[in-house]
Amino acid sequence: MTTTRLIVWRHGNTDWNAGHRVQGQTDVPLNELGRQQAVDAAELLVRLKPDVLVASDLIRAADTAAALAALTGLTVNYDKRLRERYFGAWQGLTMSDVAEQRPEEHARWKAGADVIGGDVETLDDLGQRVAEALQAAAGLVPPGGTGVVATHGAAARQGIGHLLGWPAEQLRTLRALQNCHWAELSHDESRGWQLGAYNVGPFSQRPVPAPV
Repeated sequence: MTTTRLIVWRHGNTDWNAGHRVQGQTDVPLNELGRQQAVDAAELLVRLKPDVLVASDLIRAADTAAALAALTGLTVNYDKRLRERYFGAWQGLTMSDVAEQRPEEHARWKAGADVIGGDVETLDDLGQRVAEALQAAAGLVPPGGTGVVATHGAAARQGIGHLLGWPAEQLRTLRALQNCHWAELSHDESRGWQLGAYNVGPFSQRPVPAPV
């Protein structure tokens, strides 16, 4: 029986992460800390001998993946389905701004509602598209091999949950991935998808993760 391993890797820190500002699909670059986090994480991930490297096309994820590509010689494959949750009218606001300016939507978000309003992508739509991208990435991995997928915080959690078939209530108990940390998934024909590890990464410089 062959087992495929998939590493779901959150991008490094950005100035908007540091400022607790909602990024969503705004194309915010890594900051100096984020670039160093990507290098530190890549030095660990290269030991897993990845066969395939896939990334969101947003620059913070693409540049995170590039740090691992530099060590492995792999070509990065880009998949728009790995983009962060689209946060509509929230993008560019701090969470304090959202709570003050859009209190009903903020309350629904805190309660874990699927539909928030404000043109924010639903959790179900997010989970479905990211899970499809993770399945596609796994399909590129040779039997018994390892794939690494560079994506985003909310996208990673919801995509993993959708892939595992977890109900929303269970998924809400899973903390967000820290910047440049990852989850390890495995798949084989008899057991399907399983979560082997979560929030793994370098121990140096761990800022408190922004919510998105």
